[in-house]
Amino acid sequence: MKKKEAENVQENDAKAKKKSELDTSPRGAEIRARAAKPMKVADDPRFSQAVQNYEAGLKAMQAHKYDKAKACFEKVVGGLSPELADRAAVHLNTCKQQLNRDSTNFKTPEEKYDYAVSLMNLGDYVSAREVFGDLTQKHPKLDFVWYGSAALNCLMGHFPDAIAGLHEAIRLNPANRFQARNDSDFKSLADDPRFTELLYPDTSAEVPPDSTKWHF
Repeated sequence: MKKKEAENVQENDAKAKKKSELDTSPRGAEIRARAAKPMKVADDPRFSQAVQNYEAGLKAMQAHKYDKAKACFEKVVGGLSPELADRAAVHLNTCKQQLNRDSTNFKTPEEKYDYAVSLMNLGDYVSAREVFGDLTQKHPKLDFVWYGSAALNCLMGHFPDAIAGLHEAIRLNPANRFQARNDSDFKSLADDPRFTELLYPDTSAEVPPDSTKWHF
């Protein structure tokens, strides 16, 4: 065998030995595992960037910077994580509504009430409370605006305001008492004696009319 051929044989043997050592080493096992196992979404750098944009959008929305928040959420929608994209889409819709709110003309208090309820359903309680506050100030004789405001305050943990609002709603329309009894929005007040007294007033102390005075 020629010298050059012998060197090639030795070189090939060395490469084969090195490959065999790599295949059987822990490092080799790790490399094979990575190759066989697909990358998780959470491990993808694009997902990390989407999370950062989502958190930045939330922070901007809490600061009422809806233009900035809208831009952040638009980057997240359609991303790798369907769950994160869905959440971003909800907040994106809220931002769009907020940006259009100043140019929105409500023909009736009912339309504005429906808008406030839509904000509640989207989870934008702060903005919804602002709308309800405007409704109760401008239309204090409408029982349903007080009822909606009371329900929202209860969801936000503003229980004294919830009790006061519900009291006014019932004063304007006693039927609201029966509606509130089965309304899950008030479940946080279920054990509050003020709430119980408001919905189930004690009438036993009332003096019954003297029927004898009608006898002739």
